[in-house]
Amino acid sequence: MAEVVVFVDHADGAVRKPTLELLTLARRLGDPVAVAVGAGAAATAGVLAEHGAVKVLTHEAAEYADYLVVPKVDALQAAVAAVSPVVVLVSSSAEGKEVAARLALRIGSGVITDAVDVEAGEQGPVATQSVFAAGFTTESRVSKGVAVITVKPNSAAVEAAAAASTVEELAVTFSEQATGTKVTARTPRESTGRPELTEAAVVVSGGRGVGGAESFAVIEALADSLGAAVGASRAAVDAGWYPHTAQVGQTGKSVSPQLYIASGISGAIQHRAGMQTSKTIVAVNKDAEAPIFDLVDYGVVGDLFDVVPQLTEEIKTRKG
Repeated sequence: MAEVVVFVDHADGAVRKPTLELLTLARRLGDPVAVAVGAGAAATAGVLAEHGAVKVLTHEAAEYADYLVVPKVDALQAAVAAVSPVVVLVSSSAEGKEVAARLALRIGSGVITDAVDVEAGEQGPVATQSVFAAGFTTESRVSKGVAVITVKPNSAAVEAAAAASTVEELAVTFSEQATGTKVTARTPRESTGRPELTEAAVVVSGGRGVGGAESFAVIEALADSLGAAVGASRAAVDAGWYPHTAQVGQTGKSVSPQLYIASGISGAIQHRAGMQTSKTIVAVNKDAEAPIFDLVDYGVVGDLFDVVPQLTEEIKTRKG
């Protein structure tokens, strides 16, 4: 069976959920070969095997932490040369898309970004995308070289499928460009205890209707009752009510959770572009004509300060 390279996103050996989703998709296309690099790469092997990786290629070197992006591209290029896969799958983070684009250029292939599904096709893997601010759904395939595809988090349910996996050291020769951009300092991000926004299965967002920074406590309370991430519209972020890292939209982060709850958000195209691929969308807005209601699965016309606290209490009650 054809082999599929999956680039592993991990933190010191702890594999992130989007990688496990990629392995689920990869099994549709062939035998998954996972590529894990950086500190703790070898420690990922067990989890990757549990989710279907028939082979795990690892390489640990200081360059992956000390320099930006290029060392990872060097490693993936080495993996493609060693494996000759039918497709390379990468998670659609900002870094993942840059790695994918650089890899495709190096190996003379086409690249497809932000896929929401990948299936086997007669002429190669077929990627489904939601394009033009999620106004259209397209199916595309790479017509030249090894397909390189980035996939949005939450595009597939994680399914364990244990495989008899082997672990091999990947031979990587770093290019001259690998040391071009050096990391000079790191500042740990303050933890909120909530899921990462782009990876969360549930996202609760607030917009202009929240009215102020202090009022975001209502949004946070609902999010915490659901174990959700907190998002914000561009209007709320521009007003300084919530951090830019939480912005959902065309100029912010793109999310595709199982459940998206929008409170006090009108539904401008800028915001819709970042969340319209969510599986189930719920909106609370006191303006019955708000554009957000055009795409929701469930809509509540009402004041969010009346509706959201009641919803939060009901969730807490049902959770017992």
